[in-house]
Amino acid sequence: MYADALVRVAHVETLDDAPGPAHSASQVVAVRDGRILAVGGEEVAASLRGPATALHDFPGGVLLPGLTDAHAHPVWGSVEVGSGIDLSGADSLEAVLATVADALQGRPDDAWVTGYDLDLNLFPGPPSGAVLGERFPGRAVSLMTRDAHALVVSPRVVELAGLTGRETFGDKSSVEVGADGRPTGYVVELQAMDLVFAHYPEVPVATAAGYVLRQLETLAGCGLTGLHAMDFTDPSEQVYRAIEAEGELPLRIRCSPLVPADSGPDVWQAVADLQGMHGRRWRVEGVKFMLDGTADNGTAWFDRPDSHGENDTSLWRDVDAYRNAVRYFARRGVPSATHAIGDQAVRVALDVIAAAGPVAQGPHRIEHVESLPDDLIGRFAELGVVASLQPVHGTRHTRADGNDNWSQRIGPERAAHGWRTRDLLRHGAVVALGSDWPIGPGDPRIALADCQLRRPVEAPGTPPVQPEQALTAREAYAGMTRAAAEAAGRPGELGRVEPGYLADFTVFAANPLHLSPEAQAANAVLATSVGGALYHHTTTGGRS
Repeated sequence: MYADALVRVAHVETLDDAPGPAHSASQVVAVRDGRILAVGGEEVAASLRGPATALHDFPGGVLLPGLTDAHAHPVWGSVEVGSGIDLSGADSLEAVLATVADALQGRPDDAWVTGYDLDLNLFPGPPSGAVLGERFPGRAVSLMTRDAHALVVSPRVVELAGLTGRETFGDKSSVEVGADGRPTGYVVELQAMDLVFAHYPEVPVATAAGYVLRQLETLAGCGLTGLHAMDFTDPSEQVYRAIEAEGELPLRIRCSPLVPADSGPDVWQAVADLQGMHGRRWRVEGVKFMLDGTADNGTAWFDRPDSHGENDTSLWRDVDAYRNAVRYFARRGVPSATHAIGDQAVRVALDVIAAAGPVAQGPHRIEHVESLPDDLIGRFAELGVVASLQPVHGTRHTRADGNDNWSQRIGPERAAHGWRTRDLLRHGAVVALGSDWPIGPGDPRIALADCQLRRPVEAPGTPPVQPEQALTAREAYAGMTRAAAEAAGRPGELGRVEPGYLADFTVFAANPLHLSPEAQAANAVLATSVGGALYHHTTTGGRS
């Protein structure tokens, strides 16, 4: 039996806790039928190379298990980025307005301008779209906040969407009003945001597919071979099928549809019916719940109110409905992923998961876990619940001195318990790492470097946020390989470079475990492999 392909590198990095001796000779990974056939030295090449075997040589290269982002939003994120303006570099409200002004140049008067990554810290008081109306009268401008859980919209958008401030929602969404009872242009949480999205200019499926494919190719060039898409809203299925009709997805994608807050059995059944839907490299597996919102806009669920008297209730107005929904899916063998940012949300999610019990398809997960009290740390390992964290939110949305919206709202005690990656690992939890892209940087090298530094890797003078929670390079890379495979319920197929495993791996120019975090962020990606299909990358990728 010959291999379909042989990949020769300087070293295969297994990420084992107790690494073996360094290899001076080259190492070879043999691939057949999309899986790893053998791993070894030149004897593997000698015995498994046939007349049709492809040979891929990467002198000096280091091969690792393929990196998987455990929490991202590839479809709506790509559409938002492709059609909107990037506000991540705007460090003042005036800079935001200047970016909007540039985007409006040359556009018809009735054209919309949408944007993303708006920093709420830039507003001197409560967020409001009034400044958009003053600077751009009669223009439709809608800007998504950095946490993607709110919009700041111009008065023209309020008018077009028919917002009154008297709307009622099935969850904790709201259209904020001022002292005069009129909408301020601050639209909070998903059901309220949907009222605005319904008026966005339509993006054709072919255009959306182009945005998504371009973004996925960029992410692959940064080292990703897979990601967990924590949604499956329209037009996700159409986009994935459109891409596969013309070629291949460059990543393996696991999709978990959202179960809307306060929904009932009819909706649950519709989501359950999606399970197992798939293409060649995408599949619907698991479901996502949002038990709370975000601390920045006051919709997270903590055990006591924040400094604004908010952040103290569940996004699900009926918590028993959440409990029943998790049990509904667990009885059908479907694992859950619960968005829980506040300490009380995490506590309730753990209690509900404990009552629902494990499922065979994969572990239950809790996403974000932004503030975690001491008494809950050990429960993750005890219950077999995966902690799915995005430490880049801590490094990029908060500050060590507490002078940021998140820290000031929840207070120093709870802020000091943020993104406890080190403590969770020390207590035996599986910690899967992700970016929440487009909310965090999609380049995994940046996210992994931030995990080790607890600050933005490109900002050496920035004080670290909770530096005692820093991971080692080995722990960080395990969080996007082995832990991600466990989070997907596939520890016997993904996350390792071993015979029988799927041939998903990443080839770097240098071993990241031997580099500083700063050097890791620029470590060139030479190739990625998804099921044995090798993609050569000629650039170092870039921040996404």
